Order: sequence, then C-alpha cells, then structure tokens
Amino acid sequence: MSTFVSRAYDELRRMAVGYKIRPGERLNEGELAKQFGISRTPVREALNRLTTEGFLRFVPGKGFFCRELDPKEVFDLYQLRKAIEVGAVKLSIDNASDADIDALLQFLDETGPDPGDRTTDELVRLDEYFHEQLMRLSGNERMLDVLCNVNARIQFVRWTDMDHGRRPTTQREHRDILMHLRDRDEVACIAALERHIDRRQDQITAAIREGIAQIYLNNTR
Repeated sequence: MSTFVSRAYDELRRMAVGYKIRPGERLNEGELAKQFGISRTPVREALNRLTTEGFLRFVPGKGFFCRELDPKEVFDLYQLRKAIEVGAVKLSIDNASDADIDALLQFLDETGPDPGDRTTDELVRLDEYFHEQLMRLSGNERMLDVLCNVNARIQFVRWTDMDHGRRPTTQREHRDILMHLRDRDEVACIAALERHIDRRQDQITAAIREGIAQIYLNNTR
C-alpha cells in the first residue's frame, strides 16, 4: 500500500471509529482528498479497503457511506459467535492435543496482558488470532470459516471498545478457558467461554450506544 493510501486509510478509520463521521453519512471523495492534501485516487483505494473491512458501505451510483451502528445486529452476531465457539469447544475436548493447547497458552505468555504500545488494530488482531486458534483446536475447518466471517463483520465494532484498558481481564479469561480445556472440563470451559463472549458483547454494545448518544449530543450544541 502506498504512503498516501496508508495515510488516508488510517485517518478515515480513526474518523469512523471515533464517530467523526456520522453513521449513515455519505463521504465526499473530493472533499476528503482536499482535506488530506492528496489526490482522489489514494482516497478511493482507502475507501474501497475500508468497505471491504466493514467500516464503510458502497452504494452503486451513490458512493461511500459510513456504516450504520445497529446494536441488534451486534447482538445477533455475538450470539452466532457464541454458538459456534461453544460447539467447537465440545469438539476440542476430545480432539485437541495437550501440545496444541500448550502452544496457545505460550502465545498468551508471549503476548502478555499489557497492551504496551500496540495499536488498536494490533490488539484486535491478537484477540481474533486467539479465538480462531481456539476454534482450530476443534479440527473443524468449516466452523473456523464461519467464525472468520463473523469476526470480519464485527471487527468494526470491536475497534470502538478495544482501547479501554481491558486487556488484562481479557487475557486472564483466555487463560481460564484454555486451562479448563486442558483439564477436559467441558462444563467449566463452556461456562468460562460464554462469560467471556457475553462480557465483550455487553461492553461493545454499551460503547456503540454511548457513541451514538455523543453524536446526537454534539449536534444539539
């Protein structure tokens, strides 16, 4: 990716996540190019990438729009994610080797509970990697495909809450899930996984509602 495209991409993503662009608002490529001091071509490339990642949506003949924030959609996707991951854990109890579980525990040790100077994008990727590797332990590649698709659809909203300093809690919960899995304790493992996913769902839904409320508050001033 060129420097100009990267610059436009990073700035536009920050604007979308930080509610600097209202949900449903149409983006003007010419104005954005002028604002960033670059041509329209890298802006268009950045917009296309953000559309692919779910941050924006493209309407033929009308242009690019900031994605609407729908708490109900988030709830439905997280319910789907929970159902898939719980189903995979039941398979992993029988299929996952101790060595594979230990490898994922080592990943937690190496990445640590401290976010350090990692970007929000890196933190989201680390969290996705953990859950996708946890799913891989089930041995069911089709379930993994579904999870990757769900992750792609919720990545946008996970950005809204990833920088709230909750990584130590998240990492502790990840470790608890793996330890129960290593003990082959299906009931405890499923309970820990459900609590973890439900907590993240509640936090992200709250962050979305807060963001929407802030947009309307700003508009009334």
